[in-house]
Amino acid sequence: MTTKIQTIHFDADVALLEHVNKKIVKLESQHDRIMKVDVFLKLDNVAHQIKDKVAEIRVQVPRHELFVKHTTKSFEESFDLALESMLVQVKKVKEKETA
Repeated sequence: MTTKIQTIHFDADVALLEHVNKKIVKLESQHDRIMKVDVFLKLDNVAHQIKDKVAEIRVQVPRHELFVKHTTKSFEESFDLALESMLVQVKKVKEKETA
């Protein structure tokens, strides 16, 4: 599984990158044939004072490309919510493959 983390409109600190890397490993436990994981962390509403933090996760497994997006006021919360949604999608794909 290859993992790529991209930050858009900001530079991520080490703690945020470690948080993402530590949690993304959970995906491997749900599906053993994940080929690629892309994580996008973005600042939304750049023109306004209050910036929403957006986390998007794209996962490629054979014959499927899964995508989730969550927006909150912190990157950690956005990523955690997106990861929970992605874990559900990955489980469903795995169940369909084994059924």
